[in-house]
Amino acid sequence: MTQNISRRAFMRGAAAASLVPVLGTAGLVGAQPPSPEGARLARRLKTRDFVVEASYGLLWRNGRPEVVPDVFVRVRGNDIVEVGTGRARGTMERINAEGQLLLPGFISGHTHAASGSPTRGLIESGRSYQRPIELVEQLPEDQLDALTAYNIAELVRSGCTSHVEMSLSLRQAQSYVRVARQWHVRGFPGGMVPGTARLFPIWRRSNDAILAESVSATLAEIDANRVYALSIRGAEDGLIMPMMTPHAADTHTPETMRAVVAAARELGTGIHTHLAQGSGEVRTVQRAHGVSPAQWLATLGAFDGPFFGAHMTAATADDWSLLQQRGGVYVHCPSGGGAGNSSGSQPYPEALAAGAATNVGIDTHSNDYVENLKLAVICGRARARLVNQLSGTKLPLPSVMQAVAGATHGAADGLRRPDLGRIAVGAKADLCTIEVGGLLVGSGAAGPEPLHNLLYANGHSVRHVFTQGYAQVLHGQLVVADEQQLLRDGGKVVQTIWAQLRAEGWFS
Repeated sequence: MTQNISRRAFMRGAAAASLVPVLGTAGLVGAQPPSPEGARLARRLKTRDFVVEASYGLLWRNGRPEVVPDVFVRVRGNDIVEVGTGRARGTMERINAEGQLLLPGFISGHTHAASGSPTRGLIESGRSYQRPIELVEQLPEDQLDALTAYNIAELVRSGCTSHVEMSLSLRQAQSYVRVARQWHVRGFPGGMVPGTARLFPIWRRSNDAILAESVSATLAEIDANRVYALSIRGAEDGLIMPMMTPHAADTHTPETMRAVVAAARELGTGIHTHLAQGSGEVRTVQRAHGVSPAQWLATLGAFDGPFFGAHMTAATADDWSLLQQRGGVYVHCPSGGGAGNSSGSQPYPEALAAGAATNVGIDTHSNDYVENLKLAVICGRARARLVNQLSGTKLPLPSVMQAVAGATHGAADGLRRPDLGRIAVGAKADLCTIEVGGLLVGSGAAGPEPLHNLLYANGHSVRHVFTQGYAQVLHGQLVVADEQQLLRDGGKVVQTIWAQLRAEGWFS
């Protein structure tokens, strides 16, 4: 008998509670007793043999994405095994996504998972994020895991199934991996080098002797990250694929960056870094090496494998050409400095106009991927209009299709993963559906151009999320963990951070 998993049946069955794994290392979440129907539904979903039927789908056809009405996608195990239109044949489980747009799971090319919620709401008036993230690094393991879980839950809840993750230290990367493995999250994690504990004196140095003195400790950090990355490479049936994550060009010497490149070659998964976070980095690297940060990294072999570089302040035509030629991905982070602090300063329309591979990244402070997609388009259009007016250029206005392409197959290509970012037979079953017909987003029905409705959506509009066939969100409910418990545990941790900040007079 065919099972059609409607929202009503889902809520009645309390499936969310029945799918909760216990994260034993930190005691973060606990399962609630499921109803008999909820338990049966959970068992059925765990077979990973189901079909999603949606009003629209962004399907991969003839080498490009195409919006197609009335679609179904059949999932078996890790993979998509059938894609079509109309109603799927057979008696498998059915996920009813009427009024929704079915998309590949989003790929964020730049995240710092544990530091999102501790800084949110504190920095928007102009305060530095430095002290809050220093306190994150000092947390005991159980509290760090609770914080990491809260932030990963937000990413997944907003349809972001793959995270190119620069944890702000090795221990934060280990926390990310502990949670990601429990929840079947696809992660490309690494510990930032130098990590938070050593970063700020090097980054904000008054003279380069401080950088020279840091080399020995930085080399030790690189090796510790390399060893850990090798120990987890390919874990959870290939979901965990660590990368090397140097902080930035201006906090490394040629010796330490060559060590990063060598470790990345050994791993085979590439490099993820901040690339020209601001004009100060550009000036520092030009003074030391005579070229831009991107060009200096290229001379050391950083572009020999997958390469993700966030921000690219003051990028030149030569920088964009380098990314094109070497397959690097520019990651635009519209909420990177907190809401409204950096959204207009990054060269997103310039990158698109230059034809560079361009992804939308989360960075730190907002984990709502749909919201960041929207900000990229809206703020990118505002920037393009202003630049065109002031300089006489003719930058095209960014489109939602460009943003979605960069969030899906564009990022997948940068990772050298043609099995990601596409809805096609043989691709990994990383999927999300987004409400495009309902209140505040649609018009009471899914309209004829549903991608445009994403400009009115946010993470709460995401209805279903699957990674490699594992259900993570169903009918808008997180099912990998008890959401209320995550809120309580994550909230307790940030309250301890706020208390410490108050005691230090940070808010004064």
